Amino acid sequence: MSSSKVEGMATPEPMNSRVEAAPSAADPLAEAIAIMARLRAPGGCPWDREQTFDSIKRHTLEETYEVFDAIERRAWPDLKDELGDLLLQVLFYAQMASEAGYFTIQDVASNLNAKLIRRHPHIFAGAEVADSDAVLRNWEQIKQSEKKISTSGQSSMLDDIPRAMPAVLEAGKLGSRAAKVGFDWPDTSGLFDKLQEEIGELKAELAQSSGSKSAPAIEAELGDLLFTAINLARHLKVDPESALRATNAKFRRRFAAMESAAGGQGALAASTPSQLDLLWNQAKNATSELPRP
Repeated sequence: MSSSKVEGMATPEPMNSRVEAAPSAADPLAEAIAIMARLRAPGGCPWDREQTFDSIKRHTLEETYEVFDAIERRAWPDLKDELGDLLLQVLFYAQMASEAGYFTIQDVASNLNAKLIRRHPHIFAGAEVADSDAVLRNWEQIKQSEKKISTSGQSSMLDDIPRAMPAVLEAGKLGSRAAKVGFDWPDTSGLFDKLQEEIGELKAELAQSSGSKSAPAIEAELGDLLFTAINLARHLKVDPESALRATNAKFRRRFAAMESAAGGQGALAASTPSQLDLLWNQAKNATSELPRP
């Protein structure tokens, strides 16, 4: 069965005696692979059999963010469940690929094993490394040598960064890739200057705006500002996605405190701007960052 979070999913047929041929629970991963094959087989679950690579991919992103959420909440039982849901996505793709003759789950694992061995020569080939930074440099060098073979037909070194990934992640990868050929700010001071420049350009565009005709230009300037902020995060060695998610969680806590202090949603909606400012400042002072274990 696919994720329980998927809406409109048909109830699968009870697994019949054929499932008895599946590996026992002593090998749960092999059993999961067999169950996925059974769900996709003739007579299996109607919903699972209807799915395609394109119909499943949005659920993969959803499950990834739910893994993030469980980690941030330090909810380890939830993380166990969410990792299972994420593993299901891998099994689903591999089963569909096997049916189409592209590759099998065993090919996926073999490819991963070979990559891990190849990219850890300090563990498996006797290479010397001084620290974790050296490990990362080796990893990138090996990765780039591999890509020279697999991407020889590409016109740009950015072509293998998927345009479909979340924009924050894509921006970080674009900046990091460009930095590998020296196209980067030498330090954070230049990025702070660039942020101020982008803020000025956005303000200038807003000042001369004339209705909705300027919306694309405003969007472009705001995009430049966000792109610069994400590159600043890279220089500061801060994950911008995690930073923004933490700020979102902080905003949730403070806004909930505002609602409580005001006496409910209706009272909050009826508050004046000055009252809202006062409530916000009170909430800001009353709520503190949640400590992480």
